[in-house]
Amino acid sequence: MNTKPLIENAFWQKEEECMPRAELRALQLQKLRSLVARVYASVPAYTEALDRAGVKPDDIKTLDDIRRLPFTTKADLRNHYPLGYLAIPRREVARFHGSSGSTGKPTFVAYSKSDMNHWADLCARFLYSGGLRASMTAQVSFGYGLFTGGFGLHQGIERVGAAVLPASSGNTARQLVLLQDMRPDYLICTPSYALHLADGIQSGAIDRSTLNLKGMFLGSEPWTENMRRRMEEGLGVYVENNYGLSEIQGPGVSGECAYRNGMHIAEDHFIVECVNPETLEPVAEGEEGELVFTTLNKEAFPLLRYRTRDISTLHAEPCPCGRTSVRMSRVTGRTDDMLIIRGVNVYPSQIETALLSVPEASPHYMIEVARPSTMDEVTVHVELKPGSMADSISELNAIRDRVVAKIAGITGLHMRVFLEQPNTLERFEGKSKRVKDLRNLRD
Repeated sequence: MNTKPLIENAFWQKEEECMPRAELRALQLQKLRSLVARVYASVPAYTEALDRAGVKPDDIKTLDDIRRLPFTTKADLRNHYPLGYLAIPRREVARFHGSSGSTGKPTFVAYSKSDMNHWADLCARFLYSGGLRASMTAQVSFGYGLFTGGFGLHQGIERVGAAVLPASSGNTARQLVLLQDMRPDYLICTPSYALHLADGIQSGAIDRSTLNLKGMFLGSEPWTENMRRRMEEGLGVYVENNYGLSEIQGPGVSGECAYRNGMHIAEDHFIVECVNPETLEPVAEGEEGELVFTTLNKEAFPLLRYRTRDISTLHAEPCPCGRTSVRMSRVTGRTDDMLIIRGVNVYPSQIETALLSVPEASPHYMIEVARPSTMDEVTVHVELKPGSMADSISELNAIRDRVVAKIAGITGLHMRVFLEQPNTLERFEGKSKRVKDLRNLRD
């Protein structure tokens, strides 16, 4: 555990963030009882689900009784498309957000004015903790459509009092010009897009010394500590991790403090559980499992025990920053993007960890999974870093062999590796798509 702050240890809402645990748990129970009564009365989908589970609102006596409540899944939201879980009259909705629907029917969520106010403060918590101040400017390179990231961070920046540069996503050349000419203090985007922009800066497209960039707030997809280290060392900035998902709120569900010992979950707004995705039973503290969230303050679109599919660990030991909330580790993968290769569970983040340990390899890669006969075969296409192209076939083979060995050491699997020239693999301005699964798994 880090015992020294990396930046100033600052609080946006100190009373709420440092609430004694006993007081926090009492508040959670009060809000949970109110939530269950409210959704039972106002959301037919929950009335039916609670009746099937044999649970009435008055049955919730302790926080442990949350385990009696039914889970909610993305499939449930799609089955009650578009707004079957809306808990307030539509005339009281202030905003709608939703998913792209790229993996099926989209899911929509709604916010009341009160929800928007809470959301702004929760984003402000991690932005302020990460160094953003009212005198500064933040460039938001998230999309400004249905995706919650752009608007969520935008209103958090405004709540802090800083200026917003709403660059949106895409048009990398323009993003670099804005970084240089408008001189924002912070950049906000996905980790993969931050790497893409960092490549442009380090390649000499713009002079790093002309930038005013002090830090980055990255989220919306899994990434690794090694990736953060590379960006901080290469660009000389402070990089902070945060977490959120649209179904629960969007960004601001959790964020790091100055000690970076994990992301503090806003437990005055959410109850978090970590369960075995197969048995749905709680896992021990510090053991990997699937995160499950219950919203405590959401008016428009409250959810009971929403299964995120995100794999993480929870840690309750006190943090030297003074915050009392449970912390979550960075997300290491998802239960629904996990690959099972010859009986072995593999996450794309494991491949990334292996690549970042090879100096010549860049973090840009693509995994292809095929089943040409009876055995799965995995091919990893890896970009070499600029300036790392070897002078001979033997040197290239040596680099490839190191990558193969690193992947095998982490996953236990031998994978074919193809080394690609710099800037040849597809770049992603939104969430990265690292896997092409070519197997026919339906037969």
